[in-house]
Amino acid sequence: METSTTQEPGLDEVTTRALDDARTAVDEHARTVPDFPAPGITFKDLTPVLADPAGLAAIVTALTHRCRDIDLVAGIDARGFLLGGAVARQLQVGVLAVRKGGKLPPPVHRIGYALEYGSSSLEIPASGIDITGQRVLLVDDVLATGGTVVAAGDLLRRAGAEVVGVAVIMELDGLGGRATIADGLGADLSVHAVTTD
Repeated sequence: METSTTQEPGLDEVTTRALDDARTAVDEHARTVPDFPAPGITFKDLTPVLADPAGLAAIVTALTHRCRDIDLVAGIDARGFLLGGAVARQLQVGVLAVRKGGKLPPPVHRIGYALEYGSSSLEIPASGIDITGQRVLLVDDVLATGGTVVAAGDLLRRAGAEVVGVAVIMELDGLGGRATIADGLGADLSVHAVTTD
């Protein structure tokens, strides 16, 4: 895992400390689960990191790194809900839950997409919330292959929003998530990972 002190130019002291503290919290608290959800897959469980008060605080601050001019945070089902609400509160904007299919009452905006192990769908409300023209930050816990992020971004764009960035706690190296996002949502879309593994 990436744990070195941040040397990125232009970072303020609070952000630098938050990034370092968040990476330390991931190193100390993340749980590795072999053969889950399928044989040969190593699952990184960040739940213990989020249960640690100092870890959660550092992660939330680190996720807001370089976030400017955001109108709405969209948290991806399910751990993205936890993070999205906290990030939205820190940025002083609203939050939208991007739900797995079948969890919301109609009418909904819905998109289907392929997963490594099958297929799934995502939904957001089609009434009661108007996100047309809203600048949205997508938030989730882990970036793996990028398929879910692209599906969520497509869904938000179809509903009229402008997806301006993606922020995750951990990016899994070697799975092509950034390339998938660049292909699906545009190479100029900002993708921020607090740490990599």
